[in-house]
Amino acid sequence: MKKRSKWLQALLAMTSPLMLCGSDKNTAGPRDISSVDPNFKTAEVGGEPVEYVDALAGGPFRLTGFPWRKADGTIYRMPDSVNKDNVNEGVLFLSSHTSGGQISFRTDSRYIAIRADINVAPHDMGHMPRTGSSGFDFYEKTADGYRFRRVVAPTPEHLKGEPLEMMVIVKRKEKAMRSWRINLPLYGGVRKLELGLEPGAKVEAPEAYTLAKPILFYGSSITQGGCASRPGNNYSTMLCRKLDAPQINLGFSGCAKGEISVAEAIASLDLAAFVMDYDHNAPNAEHLAKTHGPFFRKVREAHPDLPILLLTRGDNPTKERTAVVRETYEKAVAAGDKNVYFIDGADYFAGLEDWATATVDGCHPNDLGFYLMYQRVLPVLKQALGL
Repeated sequence: MKKRSKWLQALLAMTSPLMLCGSDKNTAGPRDISSVDPNFKTAEVGGEPVEYVDALAGGPFRLTGFPWRKADGTIYRMPDSVNKDNVNEGVLFLSSHTSGGQISFRTDSRYIAIRADINVAPHDMGHMPRTGSSGFDFYEKTADGYRFRRVVAPTPEHLKGEPLEMMVIVKRKEKAMRSWRINLPLYGGVRKLELGLEPGAKVEAPEAYTLAKPILFYGSSITQGGCASRPGNNYSTMLCRKLDAPQINLGFSGCAKGEISVAEAIASLDLAAFVMDYDHNAPNAEHLAKTHGPFFRKVREAHPDLPILLLTRGDNPTKERTAVVRETYEKAVAAGDKNVYFIDGADYFAGLEDWATATVDGCHPNDLGFYLMYQRVLPVLKQALGL
């Protein structure tokens, strides 16, 4: 899509994205936006006419999960202060992945299509469904909260670089304003994301989250979402959906080593809560002992009252590693910290006859595993937030 001028972006933010009202010296009254921007010409997807809107351009669309998003619009999960001089290269590579990202909006369109350019091929993994690694799942607001409606994922053809384009929502009989949230892929990046709506449909800004500030999660591939079947089934996303809170996911598959530069970046943010869960990626108990306390204290010094949850690994825990995380907790409590919480990951799957049933490979949780993690963390997080 060609870059739109600033005046057009401003007009789109104030009016329906699908119709531009105004006049020029030759015409008066409503004007078809496709005459200004050819990208808005009516297309057809799944037998239905659609007009595409850039969902990453702002306006009525709210994008959350990327507090350091660059001025050029590139989606990236780390600030420039975290760079090759102070963090491992894996974090920099994985920062372009969109785990935790969410787009919210309201529309009366009876159906929705999606057109996206995504980074797929390097992240098509044998042990994780493509619906999770590279898929988008759509949630609609109901009287009982947001409920899953459909997941859209690349096909083998898209792995060769073809843009993803398909109909998402089955056509509704009646036009009515509905609230939607779209979770972005857990692995891989999104270079462009457009939503195809019914011609003439209205698009409005979404309702505010119940919790105004985001909950931030820092940790391993499990924090990033491996190996959930779709983005909405990551335990962090389940928690934020239940609490109706924005999420910042700093899960870095295999690369969350507890570098102090990451702690400094986290400390720069205004958060509702912080979940610290990088036990898995510390190479050994000695590394964990060297980094865990300083990482916690860096964030705590900047935010004396921030609720912080300290988690240990759920699969194959060791007494040595668990003791390190517990020591950080106990020292904080002894120093008078009233907003720090400890969760032993060994409790996640304790009720199962075979705990590995909750994993894909004896390590990464499947959907059952993530749900059990969600169940264990939720009451502690609610207590921490005073809910």
